[in-house]
Amino acid sequence: MIKYLIQKEFLQIRRDAFLPRLIILFPIVIMCVMPWVMQMEVKNIRVEVVDIDHTVESQRLIGQIAASRYFIFGGQKATYAEAMKDIENGRADIILEIRDGQYLIAANAVNGTKGSMGSAYLSQIIRPTPQPLPVMEGSDYSRGQQVSAPSLTGRAEGGSLLLYNKGQNYKLYMIPALLAIVMMLMTGFLPTLNIVGEKEAGTIEQINVTPVSKWAFILSKLIPYWLIALFVVTVCLLLARLVYGLSPAGPLWLVYLLAMLLALFFSSFGLIISNYSDTMQQAIFVMWFFIVCIMLLSGLFTPTRSMPDWAYMTTYVNPMHYFIDAIRTVFIRGGGLRDVAQQLLGLLVIGLFMAVWAVKSYKKNS
Repeated sequence: MIKYLIQKEFLQIRRDAFLPRLIILFPIVIMCVMPWVMQMEVKNIRVEVVDIDHTVESQRLIGQIAASRYFIFGGQKATYAEAMKDIENGRADIILEIRDGQYLIAANAVNGTKGSMGSAYLSQIIRPTPQPLPVMEGSDYSRGQQVSAPSLTGRAEGGSLLLYNKGQNYKLYMIPALLAIVMMLMTGFLPTLNIVGEKEAGTIEQINVTPVSKWAFILSKLIPYWLIALFVVTVCLLLARLVYGLSPAGPLWLVYLLAMLLALFFSSFGLIISNYSDTMQQAIFVMWFFIVCIMLLSGLFTPTRSMPDWAYMTTYVNPMHYFIDAIRTVFIRGGGLRDVAQQLLGLLVIGLFMAVWAVKSYKKNS
């Protein structure tokens, strides 16, 4: 019985004019475009310099700033007030004032990330070990730092050892996260819209009057999307290898196992929402609400330890958090089954719970 129901699902997907193209093109676009734009590295920071000293040392520093690939040198201004007008009008991001052998960095912190990272980059040019930036008085969106001139030629004491991602390749960090996003959208939204679409079309009533059990019906809805998940993971891994030269440092089978457990959760979760929804619009809005919360609280973009304690507690029931933590351990660090056992257990428990809920919440009127 399940065999014919699965055939029906694949026939519906194949006859759809849009879904086959989406299943193929979506992972290709995500993997080929997003790693280039989703990165924390800040570039094109516009810097203006107010050089009161006009010394050889200050001119050498200005040359280093102009040669940096992170900065856009906006030229020299005669006074600090003139440079501040450019900050207020959005024509500059950072002001560097050189006066009496002191260096003042004033950063526009309306965009906090750009302001703090830009100040840190500029501080590293001036001195190897920058100090915290105190807030400047008299400006609502500026903060400054004074550094003495002798530090320009000083040497940093100590050093750092980068583990695993030694080249600090941000694509290596983001590709596992993008894999999670593709899995979430493909195996979450498609099952949801499938059942709600059948409700609106009235075809689901033909299943309800048959002797098909709820378990058989739900499995026939889930299995096709699990197979689609396998296809999507394969495409993403191939693109990561061919386009970026990146491949998992750990076992490949563990990547597939983690992906299938995540697909179990999202496909079951999508069916639960569809069981409680009467229209496609309602299902889309409810699904999108939960998807955004799950994604932003998972540690996909920011470390979970940076969250408040009440928000961090949600990670214990967030399957995306378990997947992100585990896939990065396998993909980047080369971890094995023992290293991600806790995350696998969390994904399995949550996935099975949602699968049972999906079956119980489906109302079959026969």
